[in-house]
Amino acid sequence: MLQRFVRRWDLNESPRRSIVKTISWRLTGSGSTFLISWLISSDLTIAGTIAVIQLIANTILYYLHERLWNKINWQRFQ
Repeated sequence: MLQRFVRRWDLNESPRRSIVKTISWRLTGSGSTFLISWLISSDLTIAGTIAVIQLIANTILYYLHERLWNKINWQRFQ
């Protein structure tokens, strides 16, 4: 049953939708990082710098995380 659900889920979402959701999530994360940094530091420059660093670092870490998981066969369906 789970395998059928996973296959169905894969077919219910276009790559374009996944890309838009990814961008939306990154903007949400970076926006919240900026807001929290600004509230703590009261400095827009510092908050912006932290948000940009977080955006770049998390993008690189996410890519590396995905590449690592692509090498792991655990719980893959054929």
